[in-house]
Amino acid sequence: MLTSAGWLLQRIVMLLSLAAGIIVYSPWLLVVLILSVLPAFLVESHFAFLGYNLAHEMTPTRRRLDYYLLLASRKETAKEMKVFALANYLEGKYSEASNDIILKHRQLASRRLIWGALFAVLASTAYYGCYAFIARQAFLQNMSMGTFTFMVGAIGGASGHLQMIFTLFSSIADQALFLGDLMLFFEEKPSIDFSRSTAIPPRPLQNGIVFEDVSFQYPGNEKPTLNQLSFRLDKGMRFALVGENGEGKTTIVKLMARLYEPTSGRILLDGRDLKDYNVDELRKEIGVIFQDFIRYDLSARENIAVGDISRLSDDEGLWEASHKSNAFELVEGFPERLDQMLGRRFDGGVDLSGGEWQRLALARAYLRHSQILILDEPTAALDPMAEHEVFQKFAELTSDKLALFISHRFSTVRMADRILVLSQGKISQEGTHDELVHADGLYAQLFEAQASSYR
Repeated sequence: MLTSAGWLLQRIVMLLSLAAGIIVYSPWLLVVLILSVLPAFLVESHFAFLGYNLAHEMTPTRRRLDYYLLLASRKETAKEMKVFALANYLEGKYSEASNDIILKHRQLASRRLIWGALFAVLASTAYYGCYAFIARQAFLQNMSMGTFTFMVGAIGGASGHLQMIFTLFSSIADQALFLGDLMLFFEEKPSIDFSRSTAIPPRPLQNGIVFEDVSFQYPGNEKPTLNQLSFRLDKGMRFALVGENGEGKTTIVKLMARLYEPTSGRILLDGRDLKDYNVDELRKEIGVIFQDFIRYDLSARENIAVGDISRLSDDEGLWEASHKSNAFELVEGFPERLDQMLGRRFDGGVDLSGGEWQRLALARAYLRHSQILILDEPTAALDPMAEHEVFQKFAELTSDKLALFISHRFSTVRMADRILVLSQGKISQEGTHDELVHADGLYAQLFEAQASSYR
């Protein structure tokens, strides 16, 4: 747009110098030249707007095309693509979607060509009509040969500049439509208001976290995920959160990290609403590893240091974190140790098993020195014995912190000081493993269902 605007300004200056000469002889000639180009400009502007609308209309289709390409090209999907013989099916879906886009663009281009050609003929007729007029004037000796020569050059130059000005202006207007979308994007405001969040979280933590009648409902869902949920997590204790899939366990974790805001109710940290705390400072005090943690195609050093990127060069801290997560022997065995590239995206990268990736992810949480540590089923790819070892060490390393973990394995859950059972958006039971097993409730049912598989 900036380049076109520069060319537009240059063309306008050149047109004005030529137009001055034409106006002196016959202002009507300039009017005819402008009117001859104007319809073509209006047609171009109209079809530019139609093209913009078509781009919006085709956005969902283009997203599907991108997704089909992603499925066909990622190593994570390659196994199923081959085993289930999905290549031809995906190719057909891609062809169907791309042909739809091509057809609609071809139809628009055909209409644009027809109308553009029609008005181009009109502009050419008016252009050569101006030449015929001055030729007749010269033939009738109403102008000198010098004036005739000047007018021929002025009309040709003015017509060329007029067409280019309208073309550039149409191009700028076309691009401005899309720039408008960008401006709207920049005007988007966060759904969470951080303006009042200025307080610094207490260090050390004195009490813990309290949920007071917290409800949360995802956009588009009629039923709330959490419904007037109330419980407390005390410092120095290890809590386990148990419940069936879809009950909102991960939602609770995201609310604690202020990735979401409660629909109603409030969450207190040492007696103060989370909304009062500076969000960056708050998140420094929370170390979270989710089940769907990221496997970075970066060095082992960076994979651990993303937990606290300011400690990227702290080799001692990185090795200590790897010890705590049982990833020390893994990293020690790499040819380049901490600087070993991981993943297969780049040359020299080493791919890891799911369990090995998880140990590195756990090291991120231990690197943070956070006062609140949360493990949201990050050990799902580990075998039961390895998971038990991870949580055993987790329990040892969080004795002076507030620790929360989510797991479906009751051999792990029973290590918690306190177990919270989530059902229908509320805490339906709370207690130790032994207390809950002997109680007649959801926990006992879930435990019995899992234990029966091992008998």
